Amino acid sequence: MVSFILNGSEVSVANDHPHLLAALREELGVCSPKDGCSPSGQCGCCTVLVDSKAVVSCNLSVQKVAGATITTLEGLPDAERERMASAFAATGALQCGFCTPGILVRVAALLDRKGAALDRDTTARHLGAHLCRCTGYVKILDAVELLAKAETPKLQPLGGIGSSGSRYQGLDLALGDKPYVDDLRPPGLLHGAVRLADHARADVLRIDTTAAESVPGVVRVLTAADVPGELRVGLIHKDWPVFIPEGGRTSYLGDVLAFVVARDRATARRAAALVEVGYRVLRTITDPVAALTDNDNAVWELDGNVLSRSAYARGDVDAGLSTSAHVVHEVFQTQRIEHAFLEPESTLVVPEPAGRFTMFTGGQGVWDDRDQVASVLGIDPQRILAEQVSNGGAFGGKEDMANQAQTALAAFLLDAPVKCTLSREESLFIHPKRHPIRIDLAVGCDADGRLTALRARMVGDSGPYASVGMKVLERAAGHASGPYHVPAIDVEAFAARTNNSVCGAFRGFGANQAQFAMEGALDRLAEQVGISGWEIRRRNVIRPGEVWGPGQVMDAGCHGAQRCLEAVKPAYDAAVAAGHAVGVGLGLKNSGLGNGFLEIVRAVVRFEDDGTIEVRHCWTEMGQGVHTVAAQVAIEELDVDPALVRVIVDTTRELGAGQTTGSRGTLMGAGAVAAACRAARADGCRIGVDYEGEYRVDWTSSISSGVEQPVIHSAFGYAAQLVVVDRETGEIERVVAAHDVGRAVNPMQCVGQIEGSVHMGLGYALTEDFPCDEYGKPTLMTLRGLGIIRAKDVPPIDVILVEEPQPRAPYGIKGVGEIGLVPTAGAVAAALHDLDGVWRAALPMRRSR
Repeated sequence: MVSFILNGSEVSVANDHPHLLAALREELGVCSPKDGCSPSGQCGCCTVLVDSKAVVSCNLSVQKVAGATITTLEGLPDAERERMASAFAATGALQCGFCTPGILVRVAALLDRKGAALDRDTTARHLGAHLCRCTGYVKILDAVELLAKAETPKLQPLGGIGSSGSRYQGLDLALGDKPYVDDLRPPGLLHGAVRLADHARADVLRIDTTAAESVPGVVRVLTAADVPGELRVGLIHKDWPVFIPEGGRTSYLGDVLAFVVARDRATARRAAALVEVGYRVLRTITDPVAALTDNDNAVWELDGNVLSRSAYARGDVDAGLSTSAHVVHEVFQTQRIEHAFLEPESTLVVPEPAGRFTMFTGGQGVWDDRDQVASVLGIDPQRILAEQVSNGGAFGGKEDMANQAQTALAAFLLDAPVKCTLSREESLFIHPKRHPIRIDLAVGCDADGRLTALRARMVGDSGPYASVGMKVLERAAGHASGPYHVPAIDVEAFAARTNNSVCGAFRGFGANQAQFAMEGALDRLAEQVGISGWEIRRRNVIRPGEVWGPGQVMDAGCHGAQRCLEAVKPAYDAAVAAGHAVGVGLGLKNSGLGNGFLEIVRAVVRFEDDGTIEVRHCWTEMGQGVHTVAAQVAIEELDVDPALVRVIVDTTRELGAGQTTGSRGTLMGAGAVAAACRAARADGCRIGVDYEGEYRVDWTSSISSGVEQPVIHSAFGYAAQLVVVDRETGEIERVVAAHDVGRAVNPMQCVGQIEGSVHMGLGYALTEDFPCDEYGKPTLMTLRGLGIIRAKDVPPIDVILVEEPQPRAPYGIKGVGEIGLVPTAGAVAAALHDLDGVWRAALPMRRSR
């Protein structure tokens, strides 16, 4: 045993924990330090005070803290806790909240050492030990500035639409009091661990679990032979095996071969490494272009390597290009990107009476998780209550299941609660990434710089399993022309199956890649015409009544594109006059699913005896603020005291949401909650009645529908971003981001979303990468290696909110999460060209830095 002082009391823990964090969480039940990357110590979520010094606890051995005084966020004085949490909540300095407790501990140590002398630059340097994937750090630094000045900002209560109240449950998130899945510990809990593949493409000859089963504390080792139902799952195609069996074949390094269940997490993980597997190693297929015509199949029991083809054409492109005054032909290549959400995937499944189960999941589609798990278990989905738990970030990366099926299988077979939380390395191997896409693009314009024709040929690397890869390439194809009017267009996009990492949904969903290419072509044309990048965009920006992309006639909402462009013009002119290198990017991104998909969502409002008002919806809260949106809509529609509103994710009934993706939570959730409130008002808001509201989008068409002027999407967001580079240092000096959100439900939270997405976009443009080698093996397997920009390197970000209402959308909402980083890479590329005269066609552009 090892003894130390924890939050003022002496405690003793076993000395065999892998690190201090494990002792705190697993043995002592302390919740605020979070495990985002153990034992690498690269995310800062587990920061605690050891003898008053802030340290990450996941790479500190228990033996080294013997006799020390350890303070977690729970142990700080109540007044200090409340002041810091209030500052973060009041300034919008937290979103998903997973990283916040660790940052607050660091801030407490900095304030104790420096007091009023703590400035913004010093804070940013010390936050180098911390990752925040949501906020972009801007509002975190704002909050710390207030704390250093001994100012206590007043929490603003939530109000109606358009007011900037503090985030719903913001204080609980800041203090680490709101649990994530891995914080849940029911009695009798068992722990699961996965055994992953050693080779990306290999026949599995033998799986020997003997050594693993002999480890003391191991309860059972599961393999494909234990699956009573379907072996494969998937959001669109059921092609993703939850286990690779003996006699099967691996298709990437995230394939699961076995699942070990043990009395504690450390034992499960140790035993999983002892599962022995015999292979016949095969040639990997890792080049997506070559894969399309490869005679070998990249994926076990699937025929061919073409996942999908999306294509459309209108007008005479050959004639348009041949008669153009200027033509740019360039091949652009974007990279694979890791989401790097701070909370690794975690699932808890608890057996209930009468053969039922409760599954606690942080996935983005709770009913999809439930239905897929039921198919694996071979049971009626109604036997599973999938309890949605707010997650610590997702960005699209938690749409597919990660460990839900294996965890549920263990609980089902053992009749005991089982939890599995992936390590960071396992998470990196398993979940889908952003698609790398090769884009062969030809674009022409006339002598005045007005676009004439566009031809694009795209190939995206989807990895082995479908996920939503075909939809990403469909979206890339649809957005190929950016927010511009092009008279003639011909686009074809393939999603290829390979043995690299699976690729799927990620913020922007194909629009980022396509518009990096289109923006690059536009800037090259501007140089040939002799006009500025801003001016060529003004001349070609899509306007109401014009035909866009696949043939959609744009409505009045698209006026937001021009308004965003005009909003950055003063800053653009000032930067040019000051002699800075500048680049401007303009982008659009649809909200919702569109493409002919029938989208129906419901919400429930209920008045209780104690005066509270329940707002029940079906969306995953993952930092984007969907709970806050639901509360503000209820406050707006019912004109009630905000303190009376309680927001609940209700999975006890079929509310029909599908995935929380594509800004759907804000757009469609607001519509459903508003409809429920209006139904309540019409009936006198009677106590105990469930008032249901519905919002639907049923007027879109697929790009391949053959409709002459299809409505591909019901809503679009627009954004213009200006990147200013210092000519002496070559560093980005400032970003100005003008975003048309239709209607800002909560302007403060909206600005925070944009700041976070610009931070993500700068990383995408400059430094982030997740490459795989010729054997399909990822070569960057730590958070620090991914190239995510840290706090000290984030430039000032000036946000301008534009509100051009979207017709037919509730309150005119367009959403903000998806469009956030679409224009960033193009703007950065243009600014760097202005700096050194070099055109860039591949991402990332400054990996070496």
